[in-house]
Amino acid sequence: MDEAHRETLPAMRAGAAALTEQVRAAEATAKAEAGTGRSAERGRRGFLLGAGGVGAAFVLAACSSGKSSTSSSAPTALDSPAVAAKAETYTGDLRVVALAVALENQAVGAYKATLAAAKAGKLGTVPPAVASFVTKAMAQHTDHAQAWNAVLTNAGKPAITNVPLSNQAQVTAALGKATNVGEVAALALQLEDQAAETYLFATFNVKSQGAIETAATIAPVEAMHAAILHFVLGQYPVPDSFLPVNKAAKTSLLTV
Repeated sequence: MDEAHRETLPAMRAGAAALTEQVRAAEATAKAEAGTGRSAERGRRGFLLGAGGVGAAFVLAACSSGKSSTSSSAPTALDSPAVAAKAETYTGDLRVVALAVALENQAVGAYKATLAAAKAGKLGTVPPAVASFVTKAMAQHTDHAQAWNAVLTNAGKPAITNVPLSNQAQVTAALGKATNVGEVAALALQLEDQAAETYLFATFNVKSQGAIETAATIAPVEAMHAAILHFVLGQYPVPDSFLPVNKAAKTSLLTV
């Protein structure tokens, strides 16, 4: 798993760099158009249209459940920044990037909490292979967050170092109630499914080549994490022939 992840790093970083340049170009175009009275949204929103909002928002299953949550909702249009109810730090293309960072940070935090609980003896016997997986997965999510954050900072926006998601309190509470490896694995599986499906949805809905390349590079890594967690839970590692998108995150989850 770690070897496969490392092989994706050059492409992921190249895609993020390309996305940064595309965001800068779009912003420059938007400013130029604003100066001539033309719409400033056309260039700035090209990547965002149809990208970040799909399905139902993440809903935690009970800690005792070994199944990830599901939704009958079909993919819907992205939450548009043009109709946002409040001023937002991250708009247009960068709002989807911010969502990606937040999802990665959420996963990192969940795995850190798992390691801390295991060390404190709160999860019973933790097989060495599971502890190794948690450590590797956490490091990989950290790499992904750094790649997305680089896009934000290079575009003049602050990096996201916390988890500005409206469901974070639920995730933290659920992890705190977990008493064994199975319960933690079930919760982690929901986070991995959500991340993988969010990236997959982005790959066939965004227009920015850099965004497509970055999301397409990261999505398989998240899906690989999910496959291992299915195995830990005693489930078939690849339950779906094709990865669905009904659990993908919406940009409305963001609180920034």
